[in-house]
Amino acid sequence: MKAIVVVGASLAGLRGAEALRQQGFDGTLTMIGAEPHLPYDRPPLSKEVLRGTWEPEQASLVRGDNIDKLELDLRLGRRATSLDTGRRRVELDDGSAVSYDGLLIATGATPRRLPGTDGMEGVHTLRTLDDCLAIRAGLERGPRVAVVGAGFIGAEVAATCRQRGLDVTMIEMLPVPLEPAVGADVGEALAAVHRDEGVDLRLGVGVDAIEGDGRVEAVRLSDGSRVEADLVVVGVGVAPETGWLEGSGVKVDDGVACDARCATSVPGVVAAGDVASWHNRTFDETMRVEHWSNAAEQARAATSTLLAGDGGGDPFESVPFFWSDQYDLKIQSAGRLAGADASRIVSGSLETRRFLKLYGRGGRLVGALAVNEPRRLMVMRRQIRALPDFDEAVAAASDDGSA
Repeated sequence: MKAIVVVGASLAGLRGAEALRQQGFDGTLTMIGAEPHLPYDRPPLSKEVLRGTWEPEQASLVRGDNIDKLELDLRLGRRATSLDTGRRRVELDDGSAVSYDGLLIATGATPRRLPGTDGMEGVHTLRTLDDCLAIRAGLERGPRVAVVGAGFIGAEVAATCRQRGLDVTMIEMLPVPLEPAVGADVGEALAAVHRDEGVDLRLGVGVDAIEGDGRVEAVRLSDGSRVEADLVVVGVGVAPETGWLEGSGVKVDDGVACDARCATSVPGVVAAGDVASWHNRTFDETMRVEHWSNAAEQARAATSTLLAGDGGGDPFESVPFFWSDQYDLKIQSAGRLAGADASRIVSGSLETRRFLKLYGRGGRLVGALAVNEPRRLMVMRRQIRALPDFDEAVAAASDDGSA
């Protein structure tokens, strides 16, 4: 290969470019990014940067001349609009096109928005650095904040706003936040933390409308109540960024459909990060994972497949890992929690807000979640890879050495 193009200039794109150079690729390497910024870390956007304890440059993923060493043809502030796999060209929004021998798709995902809120001042989603800085500027005015969605992003934003001393209402359609992912017991415990910190938590209700004449004034809920708000952050999930692939021949199915090696349906094209849906042989499951560690690890695997050529490369077998910091809690998970048919708290307790919970499916250990138990969680991540017997894993991990 003489020319490789990376579409996406966030974590997966950067790690992919680094891996290509580390693996000996010395040809033309073009990186295309829709944002004008050099690659930066997204997790601090909902915490340190939004809180104001970090400035934007502290979230950068590149330091000094590290980016120069990659010898990239950087196309920042340029969005890929279409892909011609026959001619092997990526077309950009400025009318230009970039040819490739190999292509890494790392375009990530786009936040879902509430209908009828486009152009309304004071209504935000949080995905990009510019999103974060716009919200942060709004928080300086001391607004009443409404957060729509009590998933991890919404919960982190709510926690950050409370730490800034702001009035916060968090709205969630589920009666228990995160119940499908972590279980009702953990979901209720995390909800209690927010209540204790002064968040007005509205559960089991949807949003009927965002009210305001050009600028948000209130959120009208499905139970008929009304939450007055000067600033709204919507955190109701994301959709993989695949619209530009329409008509390209690259199969899309909840993201870019990949095999176990991160190869797509088109030769010479691989995918990684939030946009990639691949068959993870560890769990014998097709999945798309929106976690930091997955983006970094998968990018390296995908580029190895790309350089190996058609049919080459090793399967990317992964135990997904995730973390969230809220107030004084460090919440971490490993494996696959959703869909578990058994679970057990084996260490600590919900009441002390320090515990380890294991999740099983079909008699095997498939996941673990820890609050303020980082070392034990990392031990469990290594064990999950072997999918051990659930009851045996519970007994081994229990405080008292028994199930």
